[in-house]
Amino acid sequence: MATQNGSGNGKDRHTQLDLLTQSEETANSGSGNGNGSRGSGVASNGSAAKSENGARPDEGNGSPAAAETAVYDESKVKTLSSLEHIRLRTGMYIGRLGSGSDPEDGIYVLLKEVIDNAVDEFIMGHGRKIDVTIEDNRVRVRDFGRGIPLGKVVECTSIINTGAKYNDEVFQFSVGLNGVGAKAVNALSVDFRVVAYRNGKYAEAVYERGQLLGQDEGDSDEPDGTYVEFLPDEEIFGEYAFQPDYVERRMWNYACLNSGLRMIFNKKRFVSRYGLLDFLKAEVGEQILYEPSYHKSQYIEFSFTHTTNYGETLFSFVNGQYTADGGSHQSAFREGMLKGVNEYFKKSYGGVDVRESIAGAIAIKLKEPIFESQTKNKLGNTEIRGWLVSEIRSAVVDFLHKNQESAQKIQEKITQNERLRKELNAVKKEAREAARRIAIKIPNFKDCKYHFGHAKHGEESSIFITEGPSAAGSMVSARDPLTQAIFGLKGVPLNVFSRTRAAIYKNEELYNLMMALGIEEGMSNLRFNKVIIATDADYDGYHIRNLLMTFFLSYFEDMVLAGHVHILETPLFRVRNTKETAYCYSEKERNAALGRIRGAEVTRFKGLGEISPSEFGQFIGPDMRLVKVNVRSIHSIPETLTFYMGKNTPERREYIVENLLDEV
Repeated sequence: MATQNGSGNGKDRHTQLDLLTQSEETANSGSGNGNGSRGSGVASNGSAAKSENGARPDEGNGSPAAAETAVYDESKVKTLSSLEHIRLRTGMYIGRLGSGSDPEDGIYVLLKEVIDNAVDEFIMGHGRKIDVTIEDNRVRVRDFGRGIPLGKVVECTSIINTGAKYNDEVFQFSVGLNGVGAKAVNALSVDFRVVAYRNGKYAEAVYERGQLLGQDEGDSDEPDGTYVEFLPDEEIFGEYAFQPDYVERRMWNYACLNSGLRMIFNKKRFVSRYGLLDFLKAEVGEQILYEPSYHKSQYIEFSFTHTTNYGETLFSFVNGQYTADGGSHQSAFREGMLKGVNEYFKKSYGGVDVRESIAGAIAIKLKEPIFESQTKNKLGNTEIRGWLVSEIRSAVVDFLHKNQESAQKIQEKITQNERLRKELNAVKKEAREAARRIAIKIPNFKDCKYHFGHAKHGEESSIFITEGPSAAGSMVSARDPLTQAIFGLKGVPLNVFSRTRAAIYKNEELYNLMMALGIEEGMSNLRFNKVIIATDADYDGYHIRNLLMTFFLSYFEDMVLAGHVHILETPLFRVRNTKETAYCYSEKERNAALGRIRGAEVTRFKGLGEISPSEFGQFIGPDMRLVKVNVRSIHSIPETLTFYMGKNTPERREYIVENLLDEV
């Protein structure tokens, strides 16, 4: 059901679906956020910089002896240059680091920052083509806009808070409003080269790790525009690699969000004529109940339809920036959609019934977007709600008037959702009464102190879903009770493929899991940032893993799409002698360890329960290896689940036989 993607050299790797597709009372010294981030490289004085994922202040910062000998005086106060600050505190500028095996890893943020500048030119009516090439991790981006003013090339690419995007006469709907993006790319690259072409002349600047090496200028017959070339620095990112699939997905998104823009990646063209309508159709495939609605005006564009899937699936963008965590524009879309439907049908349908099974995409243009961070995952402008809701409501009413057949199907879907919700409520009541009779608290569940949404530790919150009491016992003893919860399965979970949502309430274990996660009413109440499947590395463990993934993808698809579901990697082998111990995650690592450690004995871990608590702590600590579950497009989910978890078809039997023969 799942295949692994990436080199496996980072702490995080990625799982795709099909197409692209010490004691309980004492906290461990590291919380283990498992996000694949490494330390920030080398500090300006040449010493190794401390990882940003270090111990929290409330856990202590060293021994009492160290505190007594430390001297805090004027000499300890430092002022960092912007370059030094970017390299030392990389996460503040690009979020996570990673190896490139996750589409949100830092190398893709660098790529995005450069392309965003090129797209901003298109948005302002200059240049209809952007050419991107990546070869041996070296990125080259050429746009055909106005080009950076020749006398400001160095300032615009090396001095923070410098740029023309503070002037809305020049850039009205730009994503990069902070004057940081290109400078961060420069600072985090081994080498960085920029060439601006304007009116038959050019200006060039070349850098090494943010330090200017040289400049040049002269005449040129190149068309106007900007050329940027950079190689991300392994001192910062470690060993990494760009995954073409992820880059292609970004190119397609850029094309759909900017109708008429030609994106070229390694000679492959990406063009969209109908914008978000093309985007949504590609996402949902043939699972639609009616032809998607589409509306586009000067400042807003959206498309929506209902599908045969569970839950809401919404994609939102601001000035071309994907806002993975939504924000005020996405909330306005949900509200406007509901008001439009109720106005047309002269009803008072509930939002849950109208939006169940909806798939939609919305993109807006704002002069002064307010994002929660440099990575721009959530929009915070509250003043836009009024006009957005009004325009969306009017557009929905207009669509329903002009498409009577689609309107009828929407009403039938809402009526069906109402009926299913009422039936489900009856089952919910029975399940809750049964749960109250059985126990006051959720069995086999060890909660943590801080949860997702906590201002300080929310991002570190995680829950491990384990199989059997032995594995759960080891993890409970080894975990950080501040941020790590444990849910122990009592057996093999129910295969919920093709079952209705009522199946959750009729199955005690799945019901308890749902309540532990806090997702009964949707992802907005999710209690943990990372939901980690921790099963044995054997066939039974893989089977349980697939059953859990089927559960999440069937009923809580948006939680998977938002990147909250992960798989824990634990070592398969322990190689040790009296002086050294190595934990190996593959036969290749085991063989390398045997070649390095003389007179070693090898232990094969058959299950998580065989790993002692004293050993387990390091596998769920700061160096925890996680594989994020990723879905390329939502229309691939039903096909994938049908093949792996549905009836035993001839095609699946043939697939199993072929793979078993390969192993023999």
